[in-house]
Amino acid sequence: MTESNWAIVARLVRSQGRHGEILAEIHTDFPERFAERKRLFLLSDESSETPVREITLESHWLHKDRVVLKFAGVDSINDTEPLRGLYVAIPASERTPLPEDEVYISDLIGCELFDHSTGRVIGKVDDFDRGANLLIVREGRNEHLVPFANAYIETIDLSARRIEMRLPAGLLEINAPLTADEKKQMQSEREG
Repeated sequence: MTESNWAIVARLVRSQGRHGEILAEIHTDFPERFAERKRLFLLSDESSETPVREITLESHWLHKDRVVLKFAGVDSINDTEPLRGLYVAIPASERTPLPEDEVYISDLIGCELFDHSTGRVIGKVDDFDRGANLLIVREGRNEHLVPFANAYIETIDLSARRIEMRLPAGLLEINAPLTADEKKQMQSEREG
């Protein structure tokens, strides 16, 4: 099994009750599908190649922006403790099919981002900020926050692990680290 064989649907956070219920962050755009799923897998982290174990979902309910899960055989607070931090996954082959012009966020992680405006590779997609709809792109030690907006997207080729965008001038400089001259100027402004 490889990382691409799994789709992460939640991350277990903490106990949420006295009878083995556990609160989880939702990592899926289809939380209603928990009602259809009884067989899930627990992974030690998102890059784990082997499931920790297969587990049966007895019940679930949405709680604020999270989900509370109750698994078979997990019947106390003590039973939930070893599960904290584990990822809940399904086989990637069981993901909900998407329309042709849509992609799963998890499929973007690890893709190379190319900017047609500058003609250069910006870096690799390291993460995604769902709240702000931003790609978090690493270029060496630098991190770029890039809006994942249709207006900027040229092509997404998941088989080649490449996203091509046309970014507005100056976008990458907004979050760029300060140069030595900029740091000196800021220091002199504070002192003077």
